[in-house]
Amino acid sequence: MQTIIIVGGGAGGLELATRLGHKLSKKKRARVILVDRNRSHIWKPLLHEVATGSLDMSSDGVVYRAHSAAHHYEFQLGTMMGVDRAAKTIRLQSLSDDEGKEVLPERELAYDTLVMAVGSVSNDFGTPGVAEHSYFLDSHQQAERFHRALLNQFMRVNQGAADTELRLAIVGGGATGVELAAELNHVADLFKFYGMPAMSAQRLKIHLIEAGPRILPALPQRIAQAAKKELIELGITIHENVRVTQATDEGFITQDQQLIGADLQVWAAGVKAPDFIKQTGLFETNRNGQIVVRPNLQSSVDESIFVIGDCCACEQPDGSWVPPRAQSAHQMAALVYKNILLSQQGKPLQEYIYKDHGSLVNLSRYSTVGSLMGNLTKGSMFVEGRLARLVYISLYRMHQVAIHGWLKASAVYFAQKIGGSVKPKMKLH
Repeated sequence: MQTIIIVGGGAGGLELATRLGHKLSKKKRARVILVDRNRSHIWKPLLHEVATGSLDMSSDGVVYRAHSAAHHYEFQLGTMMGVDRAAKTIRLQSLSDDEGKEVLPERELAYDTLVMAVGSVSNDFGTPGVAEHSYFLDSHQQAERFHRALLNQFMRVNQGAADTELRLAIVGGGATGVELAAELNHVADLFKFYGMPAMSAQRLKIHLIEAGPRILPALPQRIAQAAKKELIELGITIHENVRVTQATDEGFITQDQQLIGADLQVWAAGVKAPDFIKQTGLFETNRNGQIVVRPNLQSSVDESIFVIGDCCACEQPDGSWVPPRAQSAHQMAALVYKNILLSQQGKPLQEYIYKDHGSLVNLSRYSTVGSLMGNLTKGSMFVEGRLARLVYISLYRMHQVAIHGWLKASAVYFAQKIGGSVKPKMKLH
């Protein structure tokens, strides 16, 4: 029986494991294994809400082991450390508990088909001090670490003098940085209802720093301008054409040696594939460490290895590269699902063509702006307000349908609605 291993349980990896589990593993036509270093999954575009406490991983996350039991695939907890392409095996690091005691030794898993879906991590471009002094939002652990620090800072400000402020600096004016800035402003006002009456958004000073000429550089100019206007009205200071050259414990230093002071610093400027991919020396990679693939999403060096999501470098017929977005991962997972089935039938594989369905930026409860059906209108169908917010939420609901099915996804939705009526509007611990 064929063994299919998927490394990475992000949006694409989990959706693929779910579909293959039902199609092949349930019918004993293949053994499907999902490998991830985490025990649970959260949709990556929502990590900024985990960081601010708007989303609680304990209630909104998907536990892999429970999910695998319901959807007929196997789950292996572990961190991939290498691939032996000749032997068709992957090697997982040993697993230790919180006290450093070994739970599982190094392991090898054999595969017939391997799918690399390991996502991306923040790219600090080697900027001095960033790793030591900044928070990243690559995983729910990092987001929760930032959340704990944020709670401590809110308590400090609430207990301080009337002129005490919380200074936050975010490097990166992409979707993550913009959405995080707006969400922080929103939660600061919520704390007055939860035992911190002196806390408010007025005591929060947020600096959003973008090295390029404008925020949201990957989105149409009109969207960027609408988002910028909304952020400025919220009191957020936007720095454009400002490059950070160093991070210190006092804040970020810019190219003109100016200090942007901050009590909390977040780095959200660019992404790259995890370093271990390039370190293996087994794949053809681009400058961001992404694995170069053929048009059918097989790696350029091995047809038994597919690549999907942010770690995939896929060139389109027009010479452009597929952007690292959730919609890309979703589309790639769908195609690899088809191609695995086609390969089993000995039929030619299909090629991947990225379809841009538009981009949306959610500015917390204040506004949502974006463009729809970008592949048809080339980003000219501008939407904002309630309609844009509805579409933005529907993207997450579609992901839930993909991993749970319509019935359970509906149950999850209503459970979250009911839970939201009785629990605090944000995580307070």
